[in-house]
Amino acid sequence: MTSHGYVGEDKLSERAQQLLKTLVDCYVRDGQPVGSRILSRESGLQLSSATVRNVMADLEEHGFVASPHTSAGRVPTDKGYRFFVNTLLKMQPPGEGDVQSLQRAFDTHASDPKALVATASQVLSSVTRLAGVVMVPRQAHASLSQIEFIGLSENRILAILVVNGREVQNRVLQLDRYYSPEQLRRAASHLNEQFRGRELDEVRARLVSQLQETREQMNQMMLDAINIAERLFVDEQRAEADVLIAGETNLMGFAELSNVDKLRKLFEAFNEKSDILHLLDQSLHAEGVQIFIGHESGYTILDDCTVITAPYARDNESIGVLGVIGPTRLSYERVIPIVDLTARLLGSALNSRG
Repeated sequence: MTSHGYVGEDKLSERAQQLLKTLVDCYVRDGQPVGSRILSRESGLQLSSATVRNVMADLEEHGFVASPHTSAGRVPTDKGYRFFVNTLLKMQPPGEGDVQSLQRAFDTHASDPKALVATASQVLSSVTRLAGVVMVPRQAHASLSQIEFIGLSENRILAILVVNGREVQNRVLQLDRYYSPEQLRRAASHLNEQFRGRELDEVRARLVSQLQETREQMNQMMLDAINIAERLFVDEQRAEADVLIAGETNLMGFAELSNVDKLRKLFEAFNEKSDILHLLDQSLHAEGVQIFIGHESGYTILDDCTVITAPYARDNESIGVLGVIGPTRLSYERVIPIVDLTARLLGSALNSRG
């Protein structure tokens, strides 16, 4: 095969790079497949349409662009976007209006950490016109002081947790069967004996390992305690590590996400949150901004989306992650710096509270 200014699998000639950059820019701006005549004109390269078509054919063969059926033009693939982001992107510093919107939002809630975190998802959504997501910070040091269980009706119990000696948390748990008051008292007593003074994360980890041990070695009282504690601690981790999402309806405005079935599944994923939480979790200890384009997220439901995340820190320790979810066709050069700035502003707002 002859290569028209294209060398190797991922090494693009300057001409091919310029044409790919122009194609991404045009597609992000207009949302339409880009034809060779437009590329020839917009790229600023003095190339004939035939030459442009040849370079495009090479780019398509190597998976950087694709031709949607019925169209003479081409669109970037996930691989094309990835090359664009890694190699061709010129970041655009956030505009003064965006910076002021972000700062104003955080100043308004400076005294309330929960409100600050909720604000982050809302302001990200309104500034980028995408869906804003933020992972609620993990409590840094939470050790178990005391636990009690009180029976309610219909196999439900009230679990009362005392954390860090003073903070009382109540949870209503739906159990699989009835436990008598005496069974609940003994289960709580066993858990207090085993776990009092330990960090909640350690309690969860030890419970999970005990759940995997052979249950034959446990007496009935221990089994009861483990079964109830599993419902309390392991399920509770999912609730505690919550995700706030704002502006999901912004995604309905993008043609590539407007298929009703796609939107329904995407909104279900937002509602369920576990996949998105897992993705944010991966970014918690990453350096700076992370970008998951299309299939890179590992979740089929996000195959047509890009997720851009950044961790935020308090006292130099990453405690949560925020970001945006949008179509793969988004303005990377504008959105990436906004996500980065929002993470830094949220971190400094949390730090300034002391």
